[in-house]
Amino acid sequence: MVRVLVYLFVIALLAAGAVWLADRPGEVSILWQGYRIETSVAIAAIGVVMLAFLALVAWAVLRFVFGLPSAFGFASRARRRARGFEAISRGMVAIGAGDPVAAGRYATDARKFAAGEPLTLLLEAQSAQLSGDRGQAEAAFKAMLDKPETRVLGLRGLFVEARRRGDMAAARAFADDAVRRSPSLAWANDALLDFHTAAGDWQAARTAVERRAALRLADKGEAKRQRAVLLAAEALEAKDREPEKALAAALEAVKLAPGLTPAAALAGRMLSERGDIKKAARLLEAAWKQVSHPDIASAYLDVRPGDSARDRLARAETLAKLRPADPEGVLALAGAAIHAQDFARARATLKPLLAGGASVRACLLMAELEEAEHGATGRVREWLARATRAPRDAAWVADGLVSDQWLPVSPISGRLDAFVWTVPPATLGSQGAHLDDDVLADLDQPSAPLLEGKAEIVEAQAAPAAAGLAPSAPSEPAQPEAAAEAKPETRPEPAVAPAPAPSEAVAEIAPVTTKPASQQAKPAPVVFPVAHAPDDPGPEQQAPGETKGRFRIFS
Repeated sequence: MVRVLVYLFVIALLAAGAVWLADRPGEVSILWQGYRIETSVAIAAIGVVMLAFLALVAWAVLRFVFGLPSAFGFASRARRRARGFEAISRGMVAIGAGDPVAAGRYATDARKFAAGEPLTLLLEAQSAQLSGDRGQAEAAFKAMLDKPETRVLGLRGLFVEARRRGDMAAARAFADDAVRRSPSLAWANDALLDFHTAAGDWQAARTAVERRAALRLADKGEAKRQRAVLLAAEALEAKDREPEKALAAALEAVKLAPGLTPAAALAGRMLSERGDIKKAARLLEAAWKQVSHPDIASAYLDVRPGDSARDRLARAETLAKLRPADPEGVLALAGAAIHAQDFARARATLKPLLAGGASVRACLLMAELEEAEHGATGRVREWLARATRAPRDAAWVADGLVSDQWLPVSPISGRLDAFVWTVPPATLGSQGAHLDDDVLADLDQPSAPLLEGKAEIVEAQAAPAAAGLAPSAPSEPAQPEAAAEAKPETRPEPAVAPAPAPSEAVAEIAPVTTKPASQQAKPAPVVFPVAHAPDDPGPEQQAPGETKGRFRIFS
């Protein structure tokens, strides 16, 4: 509508000008090169307009003629650019489809027709990665560093390649450079956090967590939990060297995550050692309300050094009231009752757990109860034998590993706060009450004390797990006859897998992480791989002539 109004306005101005010239006639005389031209003003104005139009036409023709080479060059460049982008597009599709041959061909075309495009370098790098040419991939990523728009992308590619070849120092340098150039990069911040936790630099890891939270790369709840885990790790590491610092870190961790068991148990024990009994008891009771854990129960029962067994029993009753019918509370109360020689109370307390399928700890407590009350060797052996087939108790589990102690970082994946207190997956198909003859023969030793029986029970429970996923040296292929014998058609009842030799057991459960020289004397946490039931091939067959050996883990 505006254009129409402007057009009408211009027409009106031209008409007004023509009328104005017509009302005011005049003459124009031009003398040039001996020629004299006389005409009216209107005709002269029309002539000027025509001359201007002819001049514009001539100028346009000249520009077209002299611009033909440039036009042809521009069209050629446009065609090459279009072919380059088409090659890039098809190359990306080939990479997504997993076709390294087509990806390499299109990468060559893209480099030929669109060598200066950033996407060309990305196509080259990804096609080289797809074909397994790591050197060409790194060369492409290094070329990206020369361009501002692809510098961060090149750093990420070099970071990935460095991690693949195991050069963690270079990978960390690339992640540091990426964070310095672009602080909001999620992958670089996550990588730095993993590097700090792997090195045990808990303070730097907390700084990384706070930076991730400030940049909104992690939600507030996750960042709060991670800070608490890092503080707990710092407290556990400094509890012997710097007790004040360890206590402050543990209390701050409990404040951030009241249900963090390691921090609560450590803070409670350290407060108890300092004589602050009431604060320690309140802290442990609050933690127990969040998560029931035997470490919290043990710290709560020992909160006042030198107390009698009756006082410990009273505190166990307090825990049981805070979480009624909780299995951990029942076990803590039963154990305290046995130590207080209130055998009837212990038996009545354990009765609900035994009716619902007793776990290993419940069976061991019953064996301890029978020995303390009656000294009946037969009943002790019976409960110890039941413990070999009883369901597992909860443990610290992370990435297929079971640890007897909490660890801030998974030794498998390096993930922070990976360990969860839960029941490990069962390694046997059923939990029957049948007893192996070997187990009964071993337990039928009058001189075997109860603690040794407990150690053997734990070994029998841990041996299938240690044999399930633990790395072992390659062995010779089995003969067809042996393979046929190792796979029976029917299996009426599960059998406990034989435990490995002592040297093999030590190799399998060796700790993954290293510690400073000052801490080498401390016992490392024992970690057992979990054998998941769907992937468990079943008990291994004993080789002919091989004798069953035993090893003790907790002796």
